[in-house]
Amino acid sequence: MSTPVLEARGISRAFGHVRALDDLDFEVYPGEVTALIGDNGAGKSTLVKALSGNLAIDTGTITFEGEEIQLTTPMQASALGIETVHQDLALAPHLDPVQNMYLGREVMNKGIAGFFGTMNTKAMAKESRRAFDELGATVRSLTSPVGSMSGGQRQAIAIARAVHWANKVVFLDEPTAALGVRQTKNVLETIRRVRDKGIAVVFISHSMPHVMEVSDRIQVLRLGHRAASLDAKDTNMEELVGLMTGASTRGAA
Repeated sequence: MSTPVLEARGISRAFGHVRALDDLDFEVYPGEVTALIGDNGAGKSTLVKALSGNLAIDTGTITFEGEEIQLTTPMQASALGIETVHQDLALAPHLDPVQNMYLGREVMNKGIAGFFGTMNTKAMAKESRRAFDELGATVRSLTSPVGSMSGGQRQAIAIARAVHWANKVVFLDEPTAALGVRQTKNVLETIRRVRDKGIAVVFISHSMPHVMEVSDRIQVLRLGHRAASLDAKDTNMEELVGLMTGASTRGAA
């Protein structure tokens, strides 16, 4: 197996007397979908925040492509090629898909037009459409506010934006939550396409069928610890539920 693109070793984080992460190990590899599962309070959100530059750890080490790093801000993570799609999507509902895609990363015109601070909207629209099409994202209009679009379209825009700027790791927090059957199928297919681009995908989900369908590896968190790290093909939903609840210990890491 190749070197992990992103790895945590022995990381801990406490909030007062509550240890959200307790000497936890975690790693993701290029071109793999790693599912991160666990009951509420297991530490999933805290781990994602720590590995995406949104939260400092108390102890432990984080390495990126074999080099130890200090992740202190989301901008630093983005510069490394790490992006996160949060459950609330973090889209600006009054802006269109192109504006959301390039929010904070606008492409400015060159020459005199650039001197006056005008944006190259044509180039941004062309690149946005290419990014959506490459992932098979169904975005019918590039000029309508995303707030007027379906949940599936908004999800597709958020994922495409993350993938467009990420070239190493994408965290997807409950990307299929509250979606219909067709929209869910599109999101899962998008996850496979991202993986096939050589990007490491971390798929956080409570849906065991979706986890089993799309994941290469599954890492189970319980009470701030990693309870298990398993190949998806070597486990089943019953065992995974047992690991989350403490009824099973096979594959403990």
